[in-house]
Amino acid sequence: MRVVVAMSGGVDSSVAAALLAEAGHEVIGVTLQIWPGGLRPPGRHVGCCSIDAVEDARRVADRLGIAHYVFNFQELFERAVIGPFTRAYLDGQTPNPCIWCNERVKFGALLDRAVQLGADALATGHYARVERASDGSGRYLLLRPKDRAKDQTYALWPLTQRQLERVVFPLAPYTKQEVREIARKLRLPVASKPESQEICFIPDDDYRRYLREHAPEAQQPGEIVDTTGHVLGRHPGVAFFTVGQRKGLGLAAGRPLYVVAVDPASRRVVVGDRREAQAVGLIGVRPNWIARARLEGPMRVEARIRRMAADAPATIEPAPAETGAPEPAVRCHFDEPQWAVTPGQSVVFYRGDVVIGGAVIRRGLVDASRAAHTTSARPYEVVPR
Repeated sequence: MRVVVAMSGGVDSSVAAALLAEAGHEVIGVTLQIWPGGLRPPGRHVGCCSIDAVEDARRVADRLGIAHYVFNFQELFERAVIGPFTRAYLDGQTPNPCIWCNERVKFGALLDRAVQLGADALATGHYARVERASDGSGRYLLLRPKDRAKDQTYALWPLTQRQLERVVFPLAPYTKQEVREIARKLRLPVASKPESQEICFIPDDDYRRYLREHAPEAQQPGEIVDTTGHVLGRHPGVAFFTVGQRKGLGLAAGRPLYVVAVDPASRRVVVGDRREAQAVGLIGVRPNWIARARLEGPMRVEARIRRMAADAPATIEPAPAETGAPEPAVRCHFDEPQWAVTPGQSVVFYRGDVVIGGAVIRRGLVDASRAAHTTSARPYEVVPR
């Protein structure tokens, strides 16, 4: 089988390529050039797809004796990931660009290019599993990996059946420790390379600095108000705040306050106590269903609202299309209120190890005990108690 492996220059994708080559497949390593304005100067590790990462991937490919190419996806990345990332913050959302990159770049454009190269599959170093359903539906399922601590299915929920049919995740049966041991055994030059946790195009992880430099229109001052509408202070721009945020508010209230809602229309940041930053449910838009063709009625699931959040028991059901945004939607009701449901983030629905599907959070749902002003901020909707 001919397999294109997306090699980021890290230990995971390197071992994925090694395992496939060891199994006798024809492996072609590919690293993406995606940095806006060209590759960054060498000298320090700045995450995947930097010039250092390209060189690390090339060294691994040489060690494994496999072909290696660099594809220039810079224009696509700027259009499909960086642009939407910036616009989302300006619209009061908190985006997850890694999910867009997976959906539109790695398993979108790169998979298409792999097929053009005559490849049978695209492999990555993600910790996830793909299996064929045993119920006769013929659907491909996305499942959690062996190493639950490294589970990356949260970032893969947009994958379609066509994509899952051609995707291979060689690391599914391994733990991270086992992967590093394999890398050391094979004397791969990246065996001890540290993981990259930051957004790849913001290597210092300071998105506020990035917005100030690349989207000066984000700096539009406004009011910080409590949930009754009382003005507590001023802020430099709604794009610099996210639901659940406590630090950096610039307030001296004598008690902990958290961002409850961000309203770009009025340029207001709403703050409240911890209880007021909880939601009883959410509305998700643009859902993608993996384990089934569609959601036809209420369904019990475990919902994850952030990559590092715990799964929350919940019930999901179809929801009417959003007013002014006629697109499919899903309503999720938690068994217990959840902290900081954040517009722009993803919600992923599980049943055990199986990913049922996911959606983009449009807004949280709060009960009627919450103060009236909170509901005037667009990310929130009141539901009866």
